[in-house]
This record gives sequence, C-alpha cells and structure tokens, in this order.
Amino acid sequence: MRFAPHTLALLQALFVTFLWSTSWVLIKRTLTVLPPLLFAGLRYTLAAVVLLPAVLRRRTEVHALTRAGWGRLVALGLLFYALTQGGQFVTLRHLEAVTFSLMFSFSPVLVALAGIVTLHELPSGMQWLGMAVFIGGALAYFAGSTILAGRALGMTMAALTVCANAGSALLGRWVNRGQRLSPVVVTGISMSVGALVMLTLGIAIEGWPAISLSTWGVIAWLAVVNSAFAFTLWNRSLG
Repeated sequence: MRFAPHTLALLQALFVTFLWSTSWVLIKRTLTVLPPLLFAGLRYTLAAVVLLPAVLRRRTEVHALTRAGWGRLVALGLLFYALTQGGQFVTLRHLEAVTFSLMFSFSPVLVALAGIVTLHELPSGMQWLGMAVFIGGALAYFAGSTILAGRALGMTMAALTVCANAGSALLGRWVNRGQRLSPVVVTGISMSVGALVMLTLGIAIEGWPAISLSTWGVIAWLAVVNSAFAFTLWNRSLG
C-alpha cells in the first residue's frame, strides 16, 4: 500500500509521537537514580554516535554546507536538543508526567499560530476546532485543581520547554524544507551539538554517579530507538 506524501508524513509523525510518549515513562522512573542533565546528555551523545556512520557516508552533503547552513544546524541543536530535550528531563524531575504531558501538548497550538506568520501555513477549519477543544479541555483539567500547588519550578520549566519545543518545530520545518540535506545529516549534526552541551553541563554541575547495567539498558534503548531512529524519522516528516 502506498500513501500520499502528506499522509505518509502524518503517519510518521504519529509513530514518532508514540515512541516519545513511552520515553517519558522510562525517563521519569530513571530520574530516581540519574540526574537530569547527565541523563539527557548520555542519551543523546550515544544516539549521535549511533548516527555517525550514516552521517559520514553522506560527507559530500556535510562538506557542501555553507556557514549559514552550519549556523542553522547549530541553532537547531541548541533549541531542539539542549533546551527542549534537556528541559524535558529537568521538568520531569519536578513535575508529574501526566501534568507535563498535557502542558507539552500545547506545543502544536503555538506552532500553528506562529506558523501563520513564519511559514505562511494557515490551519484548516478542523485544526482550528481541534485547538479550541484542546484549550477548553486543558482549562477544565486545571480549573480549581490543587495539582499546581508547590510546583512553581516545575511549571516554569514546563512552560519554557513548551515554548522551546514550538520554536524548534518551526526552525526544524524551515531547515528541512529549505536545505537539500538528508534527514540523517540534519539529525546527526544538530543532535551532536545539543548532546555535547547537555553532557558537558551535566558532568560539570551534577557529577558522575554509579550507573547500573539496567540503567545503561534504558539509556541505550532511549538513544537508539527513541532518539537516533525517531528523530531521523521526525526530520523526514518535516521535509
């Protein structure tokens, strides 16, 4: 069965979203034994190493990158990985996964609204309706709730992470649509930049605790399946 390009991109994005939703469960459980920045740095550094052979096979694309092209990939690495992904790990340290997941789901609304100006992509009528339903549901969920009591740091980090995620989606769309680069090159380079920042900060601020074999297993799964594979598929869907 063959799908139209837009349908295939949508299916890929949905599958990646499913993979990332499983990440949060694993991350939340593992944060009891690993500090957030070091955890994020290890995950994405390992994922970048996994992608390195594929990037090297496309060295012609890498050599053809202009200074502006490198700048866009570095910016994507800082925004999409160091800020967005690192922010998710830190937020999950201070906030319940369900609450953060609901807040994080506000990202598509911000992307849709900002995309009108930056990408000249107008939402359809059904998309406007979906955004209205989501906002109404979120307001109903938080109205009169004590969930937010004593969680100022977690809520602040969640808000910053949502904004960073929306910005990275717009930047990623622009990079993947405007440059003739394969998704694996975009993913490999930008992920390497963000991973290096997170790992450096994690070691400097949080140190290096003892890591069990089972914890390394979680890191490896998140790195290979939910990062190297999933982020490459995500960039492909944005092309």
